[in-house]
Amino acid sequence: MRTIDLSPLYRSLVGFDRLAAQLDAAANTETASGYPPYNIERTDENSYRIEIAVAGFKSDELAIEVKENLLTVTGRKPANDEAKRYLHRGLAERNFERKFQLADYVIVTDAALADGLLSVALKRELPEALKPRTIEINTGAAPLIEGEKVKGGKAA
Repeated sequence: MRTIDLSPLYRSLVGFDRLAAQLDAAANTETASGYPPYNIERTDENSYRIEIAVAGFKSDELAIEVKENLLTVTGRKPANDEAKRYLHRGLAERNFERKFQLADYVIVTDAALADGLLSVALKRELPEALKPRTIEINTGAAPLIEGEKVKGGKAA
């Protein structure tokens, strides 16, 4: 796999080092295992859903954890001591761990298990300080500038 050297960008971009580190980490992750398969769906402008195929897992065998913008979904099957004689075993019941890097301000809002699919709902919630706001334009007299003297009730 090819890697991209982002070090020349560090000389001219300030504050983007975290983004560059995330790109480096994404390029270096080993994706050898495709188990379990999953979908990522955009359901709205600021809403997403991750669906993971977890056939054979019960809700108490699954764990979802979010820590520092990293969503980790883990499935652990208890050791099966029963001596079953399978003629064909096509259902994978192996343990797994899937990690998803979340953008800033993306939070997990819900998780549900139905029909062998684990659905994790995500939503981007920007703080009020980061949301765009409209500034009202006054049509009256220009505001006074600090240090300006007032003559007869009007600015000079």
